[in-house]
Amino acid sequence: MGKNLKGRECGKGIYQRKDGLYSARFVDRAGKRHEKYFQTVPEARNWIADAKYADAHAEVFVGTDITVDEWFDFWIENIVGDLAPNTLRNCRDRYKHNIQPVIGRIKLTDVKPMHCKKVFIEMDADYSGSTIRQAYITMGTMLKAAKMNDLISKHPMDGVRFTKPVRAANDIKFLTREEQRIFLETARRSHNYNQYALILETGLRTGELIGLTWDAIDFENKKISIQHTVVTAKVNGTVTEIARDKTKTKSSCRTLPLIPACEQMLNKMKKEQEQNRKVCGKSYCTDYLDYIYVDPMGKRIRPDFLSQHFPDFLVAHQMKRIRFHDLRHSCASLLYANGVSLKEIQEWLGHSDISTTSNIYTHLDFSSKVSSANAIVNIFPENAKV
Repeated sequence: MGKNLKGRECGKGIYQRKDGLYSARFVDRAGKRHEKYFQTVPEARNWIADAKYADAHAEVFVGTDITVDEWFDFWIENIVGDLAPNTLRNCRDRYKHNIQPVIGRIKLTDVKPMHCKKVFIEMDADYSGSTIRQAYITMGTMLKAAKMNDLISKHPMDGVRFTKPVRAANDIKFLTREEQRIFLETARRSHNYNQYALILETGLRTGELIGLTWDAIDFENKKISIQHTVVTAKVNGTVTEIARDKTKTKSSCRTLPLIPACEQMLNKMKKEQEQNRKVCGKSYCTDYLDYIYVDPMGKRIRPDFLSQHFPDFLVAHQMKRIRFHDLRHSCASLLYANGVSLKEIQEWLGHSDISTTSNIYTHLDFSSKVSSANAIVNIFPENAKV
């Protein structure tokens, strides 16, 4: 039995420290001791009772002396496990490569602001502001969850900031109406023309594009249904796994109009796939028959294949240097330039929050705006050569 500072019994596993706090100790079934401090004896007794019950009934029990590594594993599996696959992948990547080397082995209760700041200092030279921001969000959310669950008394990220600027909306690049025409004309010489063109025409994310299947195309009613995306797992920068999953968010599930140029292109692609299958015979891969974007041998295209080859294509043809994702921005910028409302663009792109759309596109300054919302149809006319 422990005692308080006046010599009175506090109960089994409880004693009062010199600073006045009551220490509560508990040993779990694995023989591991846990300790936590409270202002009053009843709080300490309740904690011990709850901990013993959870341990005895195999419920979720997290010790108070766990390391950051142990907390991260619990947090990623039990607290934020329902996040989008790409978001979880980003969390794991930032933890493994940036957070873990600095604080992974430290006890959760020993993490201080200086440890958190060190993570960002070590990232500053080699990482972009947006990647550092991912680490900031991951570490901050993980430690905030620890505080909310009474594993730590203070949030060690309070007051901690990173200094490297995140890419500003003004820095986002896009192709103007004329640049898009030139780009598409030049892209006809590329094996990846179909992918480039569809992203410009629809504004799809890369994973959504690669995840498209033929049953998502309603030729009769002129619609494209976006319900899935392709996610990847990387080890040392190399893609080791490709899987089809639900879209990034619920808002990402959407239906887009099938414009004439897109319809022509998809019809031609379908005929080419059928022809390739006949020519290749048994050597043709039949695992991805439902997918729209496959190579001539029937194998699904990797999402990173497009982004890796895109810079070389631009350099080879002396074209404006943009990211592959900027083709999506270019689609939206054309809509915005032609008077389409931000709300409609939000729904077109599948943004869950209209502020995301607003922050990206309201800075665009165009020489002219027209009232027509048929911007995409105008730039990709029905008689376009495919």
